Amino acid sequence: MNPKVLVAMSGGVDSSVAAYIMKCEGFLCSGAIMRLFDKSEAPLADIDDAHTVCDKLDIDFHVFDLRDEFKSCVIDSFISAYENGATPNPCIECNRHLKFDRFLSEAQKLGIDLIATGHYANIEYSGDRYYLKKGIDPSKDQSYVLYNLTQHQLAHTVFPLGELTKADIRAIAEERGFVNARKKDSQDICFVPDGDYASVIKSFTGREYPCGNFVDTSGNVIGTHSGLINYTIGQRKGLGCAFGEKMYVKGKNTSANEVVLARDEELFSSSLDAGSFNWISFDNPPDKLATSAKIRYSAKEAPCTVYATGENSVHIEFDAPQRAIAKGQSVVLYDGDYVIGGGVIL
Repeated sequence: MNPKVLVAMSGGVDSSVAAYIMKCEGFLCSGAIMRLFDKSEAPLADIDDAHTVCDKLDIDFHVFDLRDEFKSCVIDSFISAYENGATPNPCIECNRHLKFDRFLSEAQKLGIDLIATGHYANIEYSGDRYYLKKGIDPSKDQSYVLYNLTQHQLAHTVFPLGELTKADIRAIAEERGFVNARKKDSQDICFVPDGDYASVIKSFTGREYPCGNFVDTSGNVIGTHSGLINYTIGQRKGLGCAFGEKMYVKGKNTSANEVVLARDEELFSSSLDAGSFNWISFDNPPDKLATSAKIRYSAKEAPCTVYATGENSVHIEFDAPQRAIAKGQSVVLYDGDYVIGGGVIL
């Protein structure tokens, strides 16, 4: 009997083509979309698009209502991190808790042992271990946001798009007449569609965030800020004050309600510590490892030395200082195309 697979549908072109490829490869396919957030028309339209594609492929379609879990695991943790001076990546938390944990559990409840998603990444099995690798399209590679995958999840996951480019995906969707063939990729966090984090946080919490002092790296007061949640590490525009020179957000002191500003050359750091670390390439990592790391999704990989400081924590020393390392973002380790592991910057 052909193996069963549940394809994680989003309403977008990537997951639609992933479903098509899995069916072409002989899998018994079903599709499912997670209903996560309903503050606009987009989620319901996405459900309709996903359903239309599944009907076209003649495969079953399911909707998993996970709105409560998404709020508690993703939105609430995002708000808490921002309130505590961090710069979180909610898409990573969504992958961790929902797309590869809860979704796999829902699949298994349906008697389906494999899931497939439209991520641009690859999985390799070698020597009784599963490895996560980059997708071949460097402009779309999503391995960075997948570093939390466990051996169990890797063993039950397929990434059909890992060896394809975005142009390939669009061409397949056009050829098959998918309703979303030309649908634009989502560039925003789903619950922050306009990028205005502060307004979203205020709407969820009902709280106002008090003004405080801008201070320089010596602690001198140089202005007034409009609330800690309005600023992110490395930010220059929108500070609301003129300082006579370019100043950037270097840090946030939540206990004193201060935003620390610095000149560009003061934003660089040679080391960081990270926790909640998930190792993919090892069960027991070496005490010291020379490799490369990305400190945010858009960053270039930088050579570094990694020191394991605990079961789920590391200290990283970079060969060259890195700009605007942000608490709450993720650092991900790479060995060529392989993801070694990753964790949250402390």
